[in-house]
Amino acid sequence: MNKTWLVISREYITRVQKKTFIISTILFPLLYLALIFGSGYLAAKSTKTLRVALIDSSGYFNKGMVERANAMDSSSVLVYVTGNPDSVIKNYTTLGYDGYVVVPPTPDWKTGMNNLVLVSDKTYGTAPVMQVEKKITQMWASVKSQLLGIDATNVSILNTPVRVKAENEKDKTSDAEVAGYIGYICGFLIYFILLIYGSQVMMGVMEEKTNRIAEVIVSSIRPFQLMLGKIIGIGLVALTQFALWVLFIFLIYNITTSSANSDMMSSMVGGIQNVFKSINVPLIIFCFAFYLLGGFFFYSSLYAAIGSAVNEDMREAQSLSFPVTMLVIFAILMMTSAMADPTGKLAFWASIIPFSSPIVMMARIPFGVPGTVPYWELALSMGLLILGFIFTTWLAGKIYRTGILMYGKKPSWKEMLRWVMRS
Repeated sequence: MNKTWLVISREYITRVQKKTFIISTILFPLLYLALIFGSGYLAAKSTKTLRVALIDSSGYFNKGMVERANAMDSSSVLVYVTGNPDSVIKNYTTLGYDGYVVVPPTPDWKTGMNNLVLVSDKTYGTAPVMQVEKKITQMWASVKSQLLGIDATNVSILNTPVRVKAENEKDKTSDAEVAGYIGYICGFLIYFILLIYGSQVMMGVMEEKTNRIAEVIVSSIRPFQLMLGKIIGIGLVALTQFALWVLFIFLIYNITTSSANSDMMSSMVGGIQNVFKSINVPLIIFCFAFYLLGGFFFYSSLYAAIGSAVNEDMREAQSLSFPVTMLVIFAILMMTSAMADPTGKLAFWASIIPFSSPIVMMARIPFGVPGTVPYWELALSMGLLILGFIFTTWLAGKIYRTGILMYGKKPSWKEMLRWVMRS
């Protein structure tokens, strides 16, 4: 056991001290924030603001109505044509318009205008065209209200939307929308960590095998102990990185709470506080750590077995690891389907089976325990995951014992199965 701890400490310390670990730990949250806000900024900047001439042949619209619509929404600019419409149609580009829309003389105001065309000399995406459509729709709603004799106050009452919020009678503090976001984030985080750190286990084993370091190490330690120490050590590295990210989140939360001076900052902090109030944070952190380690042990043992069976050829490693990688990808696909119905049969079975439970169950837990996920389901999922990674570790140990000292031969899955069957 002491030898296993030596392998664990070696794997952990050497990887934590690497510059790549420090840089990735610091940069990942910053890059994630930059991705969120940067993509929104780029999307806002890249969306073209169309300047469109509105040629009204019906007489329902007027210049004042169009100016009021432009003042309320700057995503597009409509210009009410008061001059010769034929001249605008022929020379709209030289007049500074991106296109024009002609309202027919006798539109059907009861059923709406479903045949308007934005004519332009370019092909625009759906986003800028929808902004023009939205503005004309708002003005057309105002026209119909006037024709029906409804004043502005009653129009606002009629346009009040209906909001339906899902509430679990067993757990009324949970928020389905917030739980959905957190579930997706947790599921995808585990997905990326399983792929990244699982492949690190495989690469580490391959490196020791090709450098003939394993031959020296296994002379003083059993191959199974070496594999187990490597898996646990790298797993602790992943858990350390996750803990630092959680600490980073709480630091940002406390800083923003203490410096919430502006109304916008106060609103943002209030939203963050509501998120923390609507979920069981300690339970989610505990379950995330458990399913992260459980899923990592389950899959990394298989990656370690593959790394021990191949030589330095990465194509061999990719070929043999493809079925394992597909299991992880299939789990994320199951998660997206299970999120639509967290209490359904698909969600239940996908969160019980060990190869998909780390991702799917972690996506369900934010919806509420025991409201959405009963305690017995959570206990069963955890128990089967523990049995699952014990089995895969035993299975991989059989392959690892033979494969780590085998060189110059490309093994097949059939041959690896024979290694397992050996006593």
